[in-house]
Amino acid sequence: MTTIAFIGLGHMGRPMAANLATAGFAVRGFDLVPELCDAARAAGVEIAPSAADAVTDADIVITMLPAGKHVLAAYEGGDSPGLLGAARPGTLFLDCSTIAVDEARSAAALAVAAGHRALDAPVSGGVVGAENGTLAFMVGGEAADFAAAKPALEAMGGRIVHCGSAGLGQAAKVCNNMILGVTQIAVAEAFVLGERLGLSHQALFDVASNASGQCWALTTNCPVPGPVPTSPANNDYEPGFAGALMAKDLGLAEQMIALTGVDAQLGLLAQSRYAEFASGPGAHQDFSGIINTIRDANVDA
Repeated sequence: MTTIAFIGLGHMGRPMAANLATAGFAVRGFDLVPELCDAARAAGVEIAPSAADAVTDADIVITMLPAGKHVLAAYEGGDSPGLLGAARPGTLFLDCSTIAVDEARSAAALAVAAGHRALDAPVSGGVVGAENGTLAFMVGGEAADFAAAKPALEAMGGRIVHCGSAGLGQAAKVCNNMILGVTQIAVAEAFVLGERLGLSHQALFDVASNASGQCWALTTNCPVPGPVPTSPANNDYEPGFAGALMAKDLGLAEQMIALTGVDAQLGLLAQSRYAEFASGPGAHQDFSGIINTIRDANVDA
């Protein structure tokens, strides 16, 4: 039986680890927050006393952490043993966090230098996708390592794409979420414009969802109540994907735009709008809630 260590048992990590356990993997998890460990234990995940204990004798180590600095710190350790030092030689490290491309490449280089294998595998699909086991994985790393990780990835996701060498999973995630941020703003602006013109939400949805304006931000994450009953707009913008996370991902896109010199004006504008949105209550709302910011900005127009 394949043993998997899962480090980071938050909103995404806990259901991902639980799905692995349900699929028959031996899963040992750890999180610095005791309450998160308790919730994962209740979901069928064995809890280790520490991260280092979790990775001992594991075949695969999965990390789902807030930022690149946390991944690198966990790998290297500090005052306590790092994951790379605690794992047996040849362990496959699979980082599912969303971090910068250069951080992913640094993490992979550290793992390889320590005698291990490494993949970056950020996800798309949010908490609902994590709970339902329907996440999309964008994977960077060696083809043989991708093949070794695929059974575990399939237990957590519905679509798994090998994007190329180390860091290119993160590159795909950055590009995808830049598209998403731009289109969610465009859909929100269109609905506010439609309101001003006297167009009902349902009429606009019925037209655009079956015409050239069709996109995920409209047909799944519709920013107004009514047309898509399962969208966050029908639940007071309870987040499927929080504004703070979109702001973070677009901040990563901004870094890559600066690094490459691409003239990505809409991507940078979306980053600015979501940074402002996430500086207030929008941080804890679904990112489609930016429609209210757009509507409020035009209240006196």
